[in-house]
Amino acid sequence: MAKPIYILNGPNLNLLGLRQPEIYGRETLDDVAASCAALAGDLGLGLRFYQSNHEGVLIDWIHEARAEAAGVIINPGAFTHTSVAILDALNAFEGPVLEVHISNVHKRETFRHHSYVSLRAEGVIAGFGTEGYLLALRRMRTLVGS
Repeated sequence: MAKPIYILNGPNLNLLGLRQPEIYGRETLDDVAASCAALAGDLGLGLRFYQSNHEGVLIDWIHEARAEAAGVIINPGAFTHTSVAILDALNAFEGPVLEVHISNVHKRETFRHHSYVSLRAEGVIAGFGTEGYLLALRRMRTLVGS
């Protein structure tokens, strides 16, 4: 069986649908996971979908992905703007990486305009709401050539 795609979600994404729905929408993270699982199945991709509020846990999953995953899609949440450690972990991963943001970070506060993760990502999807995850899966399918 082909290696799965890892979708990693950072801090506060467990509150999706509840936290600032005017920015992030009303879908829950479980809704996003279900949509991603359905599309991954249609695309012939395996999928592992994770969320943590803890930087070290995300790094551990990226390390695990080195052996287990064909590619990584990551919405690092606020770690986008702060975590050199997540960047370093992604730099140790040899497959494709795509960065996803539900909101358009470039329309928001200035500190959100910088992303450490973008230094590693093959592409960035921002501002398409939760549909960005599905766009990323479609692009990942092309990148991994399954």
